[in-house]
Amino acid sequence: MRRLPVCAVLLSLANFATAGLAAANADSPDSSVAEAPAPPAPSKQSSESHFPIGIGVKVSTLGIGGEVAVGLSQRSNVRFGFNAFGYGHTFDKDGATYKGTLDLRSAQATYDIFPVHWFHVSPGVLLYNGNKVNAKVSVPGGQTFTLSNTTYLSDAADPVSGTGKLTVYKAAPMLLFGFGNLVPRNGHFSATFEIGAAYQGPPRVALNLGGTACDSSGLFCRSIASDPTIQSNIAAEQTKLNKSASPYKFYPVVSFGFGYRF
Repeated sequence: MRRLPVCAVLLSLANFATAGLAAANADSPDSSVAEAPAPPAPSKQSSESHFPIGIGVKVSTLGIGGEVAVGLSQRSNVRFGFNAFGYGHTFDKDGATYKGTLDLRSAQATYDIFPVHWFHVSPGVLLYNGNKVNAKVSVPGGQTFTLSNTTYLSDAADPVSGTGKLTVYKAAPMLLFGFGNLVPRNGHFSATFEIGAAYQGPPRVALNLGGTACDSSGLFCRSIASDPTIQSNIAAEQTKLNKSASPYKFYPVVSFGFGYRF
């Protein structure tokens, strides 16, 4: 029997061992050659992770205006708005003619709370309340008028005239109740209705008159500006007007609006 050379035997054994190790490494889970980790999936940010914003227009007893709201949570918004309107009207009172102008100017902020998705309670404030009434007062010469139950005659040579003004607090807390959401959580369009009131304080009336007033017979005439009795009656007339306007310390708010959410 022929013997193989020792070198050939050793070489065969080395090749066999190398092949075995390679196969073992291929089957082993602890292989030093690991698969590259899969890249992380891109994070998905839903629109709910942002603060939704809605804008709208409205018509209310505070005027015509617009508003913007930001959704803070599923059941709350913060809302800002402005209102403006002007209206003129002429009327007669106690023999004097008042040519008045109603100026509505305000800016508001409210916090909307939704106990249920369609109904909200909104405490807030009129940050600026520029609502007021200005009037020009006139009494034609030869016509009688009344101040605090005292009758006077406007002098034909120097007729009675002046101004009247009604003002309220420059800021006013308010409370509103309503339906609809300017920032709907589903969809984009919205319609809203609100009712409530703003506490603007007792209205203050200032009445300034000039000219010459005579007694009802037209014989005894004196300047309004310098006569203490007439000035006292003007002050009493202001008190009467303030009392008549006192129910409007709570200003009623009724509003309709439409909006769009981005």
